Amino acid sequence: MEGERVNFADSHIGLLHRGTEKLIEFKTYNQSLPYLDRLDYVSMMAQEHCFSLAIEKLLNLVIPLRAKFIRVIFCEITRILNHLMGLTTHALDVGALTPFLWAFEEREKLMEFYERVSGARMHANYIRPGGVFKDLPLNFLSDLYKFNVNFVNRIEEMEYLLSSNRIWNERLVNVGIVDKKTSFLFSFSGVMLRSVGLNWDLRKRNSYEVYNEIPFKVALGSNGDSFDRYLIRVEELKQSVKIIDYCLNNISNGRILLKNFKIVLPKRVNMKKCMESLIHHFKICSFGFNVKSSNIYSSIESPKGEFGVYLSSDGSNKPFRCKFRSPGFFHLQSLNILSKNHLLADIVTLIGSVDIVFGEIDR
Repeated sequence: MEGERVNFADSHIGLLHRGTEKLIEFKTYNQSLPYLDRLDYVSMMAQEHCFSLAIEKLLNLVIPLRAKFIRVIFCEITRILNHLMGLTTHALDVGALTPFLWAFEEREKLMEFYERVSGARMHANYIRPGGVFKDLPLNFLSDLYKFNVNFVNRIEEMEYLLSSNRIWNERLVNVGIVDKKTSFLFSFSGVMLRSVGLNWDLRKRNSYEVYNEIPFKVALGSNGDSFDRYLIRVEELKQSVKIIDYCLNNISNGRILLKNFKIVLPKRVNMKKCMESLIHHFKICSFGFNVKSSNIYSSIESPKGEFGVYLSSDGSNKPFRCKFRSPGFFHLQSLNILSKNHLLADIVTLIGSVDIVFGEIDR
């Protein structure tokens, strides 16, 4: 520091380190799934989705269409959960309390949707290799539609409080400016990359599930500052509502899990009728399933950017190597460049606009 001005910033990480990647190498593939919920604990299902996609690539599995729609619905619910937390705690850091209180009321409603399908509000363990844990409960889709209709008004209320607020603008505009060179140098992704005007969204560029069928707009910035990142996240809230609406209108009936009891757990086992199913059930729970020797990298457009999973298999029932690509790790290392010559009070604004969660950074 020189007075109130920042000359140099160095990020020290590792306080939350639990060795997640190494722990997974000693667990079966199904036993590893709960670790993913606990990395970025604001975007739970997005990460277990990526891990499931990696396993499905290793096994060459094609999941049922209904399961794909359900996954997309919950990925976008997760995106809304993440942005409501990120935007409003950012506003709270700057001094605006009301958006935080309003948004957390909406988050409670979304947490109930998590709870209705998985029994858990946060660490769902719902998206699994081969599909999803169980089908949507009665009236789930109609209740989600009602939430969607009302949530559009909640977004407008948040914009009304913040977008034209003089204090909010003065604290965010031209703070933490990212240019294209920096974004490439530090391997930015997600909102941080799109804030400089680069149209890069893995849902369109490297489409997975049914995203290639869904019409939605990729929000872009121009100035690359904290205010641009705020505007992009608000627009992504609106686009997530549209994506969920499309899924509600186009989801079809059918299976939600592969009919392969050597890979997925059957919902019910009748010992009198099918002893073989009971044997497969016991084998999956105790031993898991073997995966052929191969290497795979799977990535998704998580709410914070590109979240990736690298898996290396040696033919056994456990990953030989596991490595995560967490977007926050790359964004945080640019803090020195972004904060240079800013005031100390601007660091609070800057970190809030980057939207980091240390669970995925420290691992």
